[in-house]
Amino acid sequence: MAISAKDVMALRQRTGLGMMECKKALTETDGDMDAAVEVLRKKLKGKMDERSDRAAAEGLVATAAGDGAIVIIEVRCETDFVARNDDFAQAVQKMADIALTCDEGEVTANDAITAIVDDLRISTKENISFARGTKLTGTKLGSYVHHNGAVGAIVTGEGDLSDDLLTGICQHVVAHVPIPAAVDEAGLPADAIEKVKAEAVAEAEASGKPAEIAEKMATGKLNKWIGENTLLGQVYVREMEAKTKVGDALPEGGKINTFVRFAVGA
Repeated sequence: MAISAKDVMALRQRTGLGMMECKKALTETDGDMDAAVEVLRKKLKGKMDERSDRAAAEGLVATAAGDGAIVIIEVRCETDFVARNDDFAQAVQKMADIALTCDEGEVTANDAITAIVDDLRISTKENISFARGTKLTGTKLGSYVHHNGAVGAIVTGEGDLSDDLLTGICQHVVAHVPIPAAVDEAGLPADAIEKVKAEAVAEAEASGKPAEIAEKMATGKLNKWIGENTLLGQVYVREMEAKTKVGDALPEGGKINTFVRFAVGA
């Protein structure tokens, strides 16, 4: 079967491989484009696996939502050049859409996601990997990915929470320093609370203050630490001047259940 230059070019654009490699693959598959891609993928499998040892510190974060569920994923590549490429961004978004069909909780690369990763490894000639993913469900869902694509967050809640507020809370999770460790005190590790409490008590006792005052000092320091490290206790980034805490920005009956924050390489 005669293979046209147009078909060879189409396969080259799809895979990023050389003209001769593409023509040979199309010849082997009688011009079947999808079969040719599969042939190239199998032939290059060894080379693609070799790339897995190369550092991949760049990449993108993407989210997708639908039918009461939301996902966030991180896909890594080697260079900023690839991370900024529109084709790479579209492929990452496609992986996020596929992740939305996975079970709730941690998302790992299934066959459909792996196929996209393999295609990206062929076309970019870089070590591409599906780093991680999380799927949440809820009645109220929000997401935000920073304009550089390197950091994003998703959140679930319930009650009368507007889309704008949910987006704002995700922006808070992305931007606030320190990053919230939990939604509220109940989500903080008990050993971390005990450690801070013990340090606060020791410091208060060393001050030489009366026991009653020392206890209040220790309690105040612990409460401050809890506020600084929990989402609801932090000052909302959208209302910094008013010093409104995230918890106080919620409407009556509104509740934040959980959040997930991904940053590339972190």
